[in-house]
Amino acid sequence: MPQLLAGSRRFLMTRLNENTHQLFDSATNRDGSFASRRKVARLPSTTDAIYIVVSTTKGNDLQNPSRISDGNSVNRRRGVAAEELRRHNLSAVLDRLHHSGPLSRSELAERTGLNRSTIRDLIGELVRLGLVEEGPGIASTGPGRPSPVARARPDGAVVLALELTVDSVAARTVGLGGKVYDEIRVARHRRPSSPKETIEHAASLAAPLLAALPSGHRLVGAGIAVAGVVRRSDAFVHLAPNLGWRDVPLGEIAAEELGIERIMLANEADLGALGEYRRGAGRGVGHLIYVAGEVGIGTGIIINGTPMLGSAGYAGEAGHNMINPAGHRCRCGSIGCWETEAGEEALARRAGLPEGLVGQALLDELVARADRGDATTLEALDEIGRWLGIGIGNLINPFNPELIVIGGFHSELYPYLEDAVKRGAEESALDAPGRMARILPCELGVNAPLVGAAELVLEEVIASPADYGTTPALPDGVLSSGGTVASPAKL
Repeated sequence: MPQLLAGSRRFLMTRLNENTHQLFDSATNRDGSFASRRKVARLPSTTDAIYIVVSTTKGNDLQNPSRISDGNSVNRRRGVAAEELRRHNLSAVLDRLHHSGPLSRSELAERTGLNRSTIRDLIGELVRLGLVEEGPGIASTGPGRPSPVARARPDGAVVLALELTVDSVAARTVGLGGKVYDEIRVARHRRPSSPKETIEHAASLAAPLLAALPSGHRLVGAGIAVAGVVRRSDAFVHLAPNLGWRDVPLGEIAAEELGIERIMLANEADLGALGEYRRGAGRGVGHLIYVAGEVGIGTGIIINGTPMLGSAGYAGEAGHNMINPAGHRCRCGSIGCWETEAGEEALARRAGLPEGLVGQALLDELVARADRGDATTLEALDEIGRWLGIGIGNLINPFNPELIVIGGFHSELYPYLEDAVKRGAEESALDAPGRMARILPCELGVNAPLVGAAELVLEEVIASPADYGTTPALPDGVLSSGGTVASPAKL
């Protein structure tokens, strides 16, 4: 660790996860003793920890990145710091444009904390990388020229998003900035289907979508949402009980069948949470839980803006939490799992509907009966809603979320479930965290996991734009005005 200068600030970058570093500002007193520490920003994780020491006369911004200690020569260290700052600031600007839409240079300066000349240089590089385009701004009544408006260039980074569920296969092509080029969803019968057959089906749906993309587009990868226990690091499905899969290298199968090198795979509830967090009901919320009911119940959890995945990506399988010791046996072998009390099968059973009535046909029948005031159906919906709420309350207690987003078939039935869900949550949640948590239906509907699958891949582009661009980085010295670190995004 470097020696601190008396009366200085030390900016310490530490690894948060595989994609992100945290940047901390540690202040020292005149005698060199420790004074305080605060988190400043998140940075793309491109190198190991770096210590940056700057004079307190420069305030909180990293105006002088030349004083660095990583054990090597000053000249080399100066280059490392400047490169880290440049990459972080490129990412920060592209992140704002991707999630917020077109912004003027002045708006970008305000949102990032960077000065106008730095914004100009960064936009120039992103334009050369083919990820951003800039046009004239709207004329104002005041003096001076309008600030140019920058926007993410959709064809600069295009993603194929796929969702594989028991009832359907869906494909969507999405560009940077969230532009949806095309999509298709096809229902399928609930019958055993091998992973290869399923991917072949998805590839056949995706082929015309990919062929219809604009000329000159850049396909950067594919994101796949799967209803199962998924290991993200190598796109491996450990278990997808409702699909009948176990220990499947789905990423390898998909890469070969689709002809796309970069495949990213995740649990559909985790991606539903990401989709709602980025572009749905959870925008601006730091702590969110997404609860999706299909054949079973899945949950995706976001804490302080970061997905909670666990050590291998298996976290969030709350559908198999036991909530009724005297309940029914689950497909997993346990008794009284949450999905046995609040899942699709439980709903059909309580409503007295035949076992063969599943998926959308089941929902249509339930809604028709409820609208007619059928007492048995309304009682079934009330009981299912209560058990769903009890399970939600059990999640509120350990995670203290601001928002619970209801997805899957529960969102379609939410007008009939709402009162019972809130009543059940009140039964099981502690008073203080229970009062803080709002429960809302999802905004993105059935497409929430598809949105999340696209965002999963595009986040990699945003984290390191220079790695996905079409031209080399700017020459040395071009970003001489870019020594300031952009402020954290507020989405």
